[in-house]
Amino acid sequence: MDVKTKLEDVLELTRINELMNKKEAENAKKPSNVILWILAVIGAVAAVAAIAYVVYSYMSPEYEGDFDDDYDDFDDFDDFDDEKA
Repeated sequence: MDVKTKLEDVLELTRINELMNKKEAENAKKPSNVILWILAVIGAVAAVAAIAYVVYSYMSPEYEGDFDDDYDDFDDFDDFDDEKA
């Protein structure tokens, strides 16, 4: 083999290593795609849960008004206790 061929091979390997190091450096700066997907799924689940809660609270009836005047009916039971004594 010729020395020139070996020298060209070494130069080609160094160029390839430089390109690989650049790609690794770019990937190290960016957040991992797995983390982004996990955060996206968590965000989507939280959004659906928030929408479901809003719809449920809007659609569920409020029963507070039904119990306001019903306590007057219990006064009648006192009359039955007096008759037994």
